[in-house]
Amino acid sequence: MANTSSRRKRPAAHQRLAAAIAEIDAVLPGSIVVRTMRCGKTTCRCKDDPPTLHGPYIQWTRTVGGKTVTKYLSEEQLERYQPWFDNARRLHELVNDLEAASLRDIEATEGWTGKSCGKN
Repeated sequence: MANTSSRRKRPAAHQRLAAAIAEIDAVLPGSIVVRTMRCGKTTCRCKDDPPTLHGPYIQWTRTVGGKTVTKYLSEEQLERYQPWFDNARRLHELVNDLEAASLRDIEATEGWTGKSCGKN
């Protein structure tokens, strides 16, 4: 955990990124796929030319305990939860930006060159 003195010295970029992260209220991990499908019935409308496929089916997939978990969502659920999926994506972007800014600051402070903090 950072001490108070290091927090006061944080560059503006760090403060801006931390403030943006603090504004995020809820996140849902994973990805959303909207699918239409054919079934196995040979005389179904999904086999016509042109086909009328079944769906759309909205699938939310994520990893839980090292295993892939899929839930089907209704259109109403997707509409309700979409901001949380968007927040998760935004959070990952902000954390990546904060890591990159921190690495640049350390490299500049320590006089390191190159892409690795371990290089002198």
